[in-house]
Amino acid sequence: MSPRLTSAAFAGSGALFLLYIALRPSGDDAAAMASAAWVAGHAAAMAGFTLLGLAVLGLHQVLGDRLSLRAAAVTWAGAGLTLPYYGAEDFGLNVIARRSLRDGTPALMELAAEFRYGPVAVGMFAAGLLLLAAGTVMAAAAVWRSGTLPRWSGTVLALGFVLFLPQFFTPYPVRVAHGALVMAGGLWAAAALWRAAGPAHRPSALPVAGS
Repeated sequence: MSPRLTSAAFAGSGALFLLYIALRPSGDDAAAMASAAWVAGHAAAMAGFTLLGLAVLGLHQVLGDRLSLRAAAVTWAGAGLTLPYYGAEDFGLNVIARRSLRDGTPALMELAAEFRYGPVAVGMFAAGLLLLAAGTVMAAAAVWRSGTLPRWSGTVLALGFVLFLPQFFTPYPVRVAHGALVMAGGLWAAAALWRAAGPAHRPSALPVAGS
């Protein structure tokens, strides 16, 4: 990926994580899960995780060091463990909730809780988010050490992913603020890459690995 495409991936990922929490209903009842907003919000998050993996891979192609390569590998592993849970939340819980409301069988919603708190599902989900936190921290460290991009330009995004798991236990307004934090981090990283890839910085300021 070129620096400009990497910049776009960081910006898009950050915006999608804010869109996720802005679209997702604030409740976790059947009406919320059965809504189109539930599906749209979680789909935005899944797209955000995918773009994040591409962005960190693109960052490695820009920096070309071992730490950024490890960051890309860890981020992809985290996304791979996290996405199945989000997919089930998005599509599986939506089907269960719609059937519960249509048939007037609220007991069906017990299946939602059984899935969400199953040890394997929760274990994969938590492991994935912890790996995403580790991957973005490693990416921020690679940026800090590179001398190519502004030192702090990866730290806000890393902070957002360090807080990704804890924010699930906070009130909805805090979760919205967390989405804004992740978006700010993505936009800052994007802006740093975009500026560094500008004509004034070529050809030596932002070498792409392998070029």
